[in-house]
This record gives sequence, C-alpha cells and structure tokens, in this order.
Amino acid sequence: MPQLNRNIANVGTGFAAFLTPPGPEVIRFTVGQPDFDTPLPVVEAAKAALDRGETAYTRTQGTPEVCQAVASHLNNKHGIETDANDVLISPGCKQALLYAMMATLDAGDEVLLLSPAWPSYDGMLKLLGAVPIHVPVRRDNYHPDFDALEAAITNKTKAIMINSPNNPTGAVYTPQEIEQLVNLAIENDLWIVDDMIYGTLVWQDYPYTSPATIAGGAERTITIGGWSKGWAMTGWRLGWITGPSGAMSAVKKINASAATHVATFLMPAATVALGLQEETADMAKQFSERREVIHQLLCEMPGIVVPKPEGAFYALCDVTGTGMSDVEFATRALQEAQVQLIPGSLMEGGEGLVRISYATSMENIQEGCRRLSVWLNSL
Repeated sequence: MPQLNRNIANVGTGFAAFLTPPGPEVIRFTVGQPDFDTPLPVVEAAKAALDRGETAYTRTQGTPEVCQAVASHLNNKHGIETDANDVLISPGCKQALLYAMMATLDAGDEVLLLSPAWPSYDGMLKLLGAVPIHVPVRRDNYHPDFDALEAAITNKTKAIMINSPNNPTGAVYTPQEIEQLVNLAIENDLWIVDDMIYGTLVWQDYPYTSPATIAGGAERTITIGGWSKGWAMTGWRLGWITGPSGAMSAVKKINASAATHVATFLMPAATVALGLQEETADMAKQFSERREVIHQLLCEMPGIVVPKPEGAFYALCDVTGTGMSDVEFATRALQEAQVQLIPGSLMEGGEGLVRISYATSMENIQEGCRRLSVWLNSL
C-alpha cells in the first residue's frame, strides 16, 4: 500500500481535544472567537453582492477594491506602507501563514517561535519539513527573552515568527522590543513573519507595532492579518498577506495553484468592513472591560498567578501553585467546576499554564470565575 507523507506523523492536533463543545451547563473559556455578530453593514454588503450576481471568477489575488482597502487600512491604521498590488486576500489567516512559510522556507530551515506559541505554527512548519524552534518567553510578562532568542539562532535559522498581540499569552510587545526583534533579524538575515490578526485589540498605552515600520524591517517582513477577530468574522474565512514585491510574487503563484481566490461575493463585504469604526470600537471596548474583570477575579483565586493581559482576548494563568499539572487542572475544572479551559502543555513551553479566552459574555466570565473560585477554595 502506498505510504502517506512522512511529515504528517509529526503534526499535532493543537487544542482540538479540549475544544469539543461540552453540555450547555458548562462555561466555555476555550474558543478564540468573538461572541458578537458580524456587523450588519458587512452582512448586507455580501447579500447585495449576491443579488448583483457576483459569483463568478475574479482576479486571483482579490479585487482591486478590496486589496486597496487593505493597503489603506494598513497604512492609515498601523503605518505599514504597502502597495495594493502587493496585497493578496486569502481564505483565512491560516492559509496566509502557510503561504508565507511556503514562499520563504525550504525543508530543514529553522524558524524561531516565541514559546508558548499558537500550535498551528508548529504544525504548518512540520508539514513543510521546516523545523520549529520553540524559544521560551519571560514568565513574568510573556515578552521576548532576547538572550534566549540569540542563543537559539544557528546557521539553519531562516525566519522568526511574531504574534503581537499574542495568542495564547495576551502579551503586546513594546515598540522597543519590536525594534530589537527587527535588528536581530537584520543581523542574522532572517525573514520576519508577522501575524497581526489581533492588531486592533490592544489594551496598552502603546499600539500594535509592525516590524515593517522599523528601519530595515520592511524588506524582510511578511505581514498577515484578517477580519476574523477585530470584525467578528471568523466563519467568513478572510485573511490578507502583504510584504516585499518579490515575496508577494511567490505568494501569488502559490495561491493561484492552491485556492484561486476567496469567494467573489465576500470581497465587497470585506471592503465595507474595513471602513467601519463605531462597530469595531464598541467590540474592542467590551473586550477591554472584560479583561479588567477577569484579571481581577483570577488574581483572587488561590494558587493562580496571571500577568495582566495586554491585548487580544486571552489570559494565560500559571497554575503550578495549585499543585496540579495544567492537564489535571483543566480536566478537573471541567469535571468538578463545569468550566472548560485549554491546558498549556498542548503547546511546547506551556507546561503549568492554562489559557482562558474571555471572548464570552460578562455574565459567563463572572459565573465561570465564581465556579473556579468555589472549586479551588474547596480543595
């Protein structure tokens, strides 16, 4: 019988084992998905495009209108100077990340991941035969440990992956740290793959900072983002990717063979979404308020230490003080407190940690934390 791709055996399943929907009696702190409806103007724009019959093939990288909307958004909102011709619309950010890796990496190349990192990075790299190098972040605030990063670089290192605001840690790297990361990439001639999917969800007094805005960063940074988190459009599967023209020529070639283009009638809706302000600001405000509440409640629980989340909608808790491993903690929390969490050891470097998503209602946050507190205080 013919054999499967040998790389498949090395790929894990990420959070899948702890994402199975439990019964309605369980409070879920697991899913990284906004609990808001997609803004109505976006939905109406998709309906109108269908009514106009926009269901045929179009330009493979995305319509000129949506690519220009992304370029304008990146420039006006984040200071990223990019040409619309160097923007490609992808079937979600995961696909865009895979395209970036396919365009820049050969089998055996090493990629630095700030650990614990979202597990899909590890899986994608292994699928391609590249080698993920997990470099632990600081445990006090989950920011980069630059001594550890420098020590991890070898003659096989080809790229560094940045995700700020970060999943699973909730950290937002400072502008100074991003500059240090860029300088590290310049000194070692590395690509930077910047996953900015949470770039609109920052709770600090400094914003998301793109490596492409730092001197020497633009020519080596591939920027990936999308509509899923900041616009509550996870199921629409729309992402973007941009970077130096040479890299984007490769990405366009990959996309033409892999996906052709995203659904034609979704592109006018994506364009409308990038023009919204009030709706997205309201969602961000509510996430920020939830962050304050959940952090305070978690800090009051025995045996739990949690740095204050700085962005996205995750809190990463150190539960070693409870005497339980992260898997035992998550398993017992589900069974005994009816609260579903993600154990950190599903990610390399996440041992002793649990991830909590506060992308849920304030009522669920308060009730879930009450259950956890009662459970922990009864032990």
